[in-house]
Amino acid sequence: MYLSIQYIEHPLVKKSSIEYREYQVNLAKQAIAYNCLVVLPTGLGKTTVALQVIAELLSRRTGGVLFLAPTRVLAHQHCEFLRSTLLIDDVALITGEDTITKRKKLWINSVICATPEIVKNDLDRQLVDPTQFALIIFDEAHRTIGDYAYAGIAERFASVNLRIMGMTATLPSEREKASEILRILKISTIAQRTEESPDVKPYVQQTDTQWISVELPPEMKQIQFCIKSSIDSQYHDLRRLGLNLSNSRSLSELLRVRDFVLRQNRRAAKPLFTAIRLIHALNVLESHGVTSFLRFCERTQEKKGVGIRDLFENDLNFGKAVRLAKEAQQKGIEHSKIIKLKEIINGLSGKVLIFTSYRDSVEVIHQKLTEMNIAAGFLIGKAGETGLKQKRQVETVQKFRDGQYKVLIATRVGEEGLDISEVNTVIFFDNVPSSIRYVQRKGRTGRKDYGKLIVLIAKDTTDETYYWIGKRKVSAAKKMGEKMSKILKEQDPMQKTGLDAFL
Repeated sequence: MYLSIQYIEHPLVKKSSIEYREYQVNLAKQAIAYNCLVVLPTGLGKTTVALQVIAELLSRRTGGVLFLAPTRVLAHQHCEFLRSTLLIDDVALITGEDTITKRKKLWINSVICATPEIVKNDLDRQLVDPTQFALIIFDEAHRTIGDYAYAGIAERFASVNLRIMGMTATLPSEREKASEILRILKISTIAQRTEESPDVKPYVQQTDTQWISVELPPEMKQIQFCIKSSIDSQYHDLRRLGLNLSNSRSLSELLRVRDFVLRQNRRAAKPLFTAIRLIHALNVLESHGVTSFLRFCERTQEKKGVGIRDLFENDLNFGKAVRLAKEAQQKGIEHSKIIKLKEIINGLSGKVLIFTSYRDSVEVIHQKLTEMNIAAGFLIGKAGETGLKQKRQVETVQKFRDGQYKVLIATRVGEEGLDISEVNTVIFFDNVPSSIRYVQRKGRTGRKDYGKLIVLIAKDTTDETYYWIGKRKVSAAKKMGEKMSKILKEQDPMQKTGLDAFL
């Protein structure tokens, strides 16, 4: 460890504002020289690496900077950080909540922090000229797949001479997805560090993981049995209609055969879509509880999809499951995890961050904790009637930082980039079969001190399956950066793009 703290020295960085860390400096050098994907575990300063790249390219006066982040909270966080560390006074934040008139004025700033959808739309409206930028940063770059806005933005900058930088805590565990990110962002090198890297180790805080199993109450097991019986009935019909399916009740397996069914076996469409809904309903019940399950049923019943009416009116097993769930709700039965949460939280002195994938679950947990006199806030995205606009999201995070809430319950919007250094306990209310989301959730704890991760697992449910899938994918993702780096070097070890023509 260092006896005295050294600081970054740069003409555009405020003195004594950024601690000097050799690994960050080296990652930044790589990102300045090449179109680069920086892969660095959460809490180790990806934004600080970005700051050094931004400062250097601005000092060369080749153009402005566009810093993209997937959520308004994260874009706001980046903007505040840059305003507090850069020696320039024109750092702006642009989101969809700004009017077109206001955005026209904001686009002339040297550094723009923005959410991707509004950037894509303003490029199409020609409110902004792509050639004004020397650097574009894609934070949470693992999102650059499929039809996400990052891909569309990269396409609109395809003919522009500029430096591209991506940042992520982990690459996807699937090679096809990792390759797609590198191709779309025209990445020529990967700058990666892990928690085991020698130059990173001194800055890594210990995080202990505790797995806590809970037993579903008898009432929930009855509901579970009825839903599984209904699923078995749909599987029987699917096999009778020629589909060769495993016995795993796997949602991913059913989604994989969907295109085949729609193209070549339309008779199987009704049992297939019914089975997909039933498995999702089972997952919601097992991981989130009775109320979340009933709300899922209400929303499903309002739709007009294939087989929905038949499921709710003629499926005796599913009908019984819904009836039993309503009876359980009237008795005050929710999920064993709620009871365990109170026990855990009452035994902790510091702030607690709870992650759950389902918005209904956020509401239930918040209500139950409030009833238990535990000061709790919640953080969800903007979409829908119950969504939080940017201002409310920022206010909620600040209240949590200030100690007005002991507990913050968050959906995915809280997984990406949320920086609350005083949080030393993170609880997974549910499990996600994703290496990226697992790493991001875990990375919210142990940022400046010892951290604790608590994973709640309902026995004999989807929780167990998803937990092990997530762990396996995390292991595969750790090796992906090395594999992709090797491929890039084989393609062209000296490849440079964009700004190299005139830097």
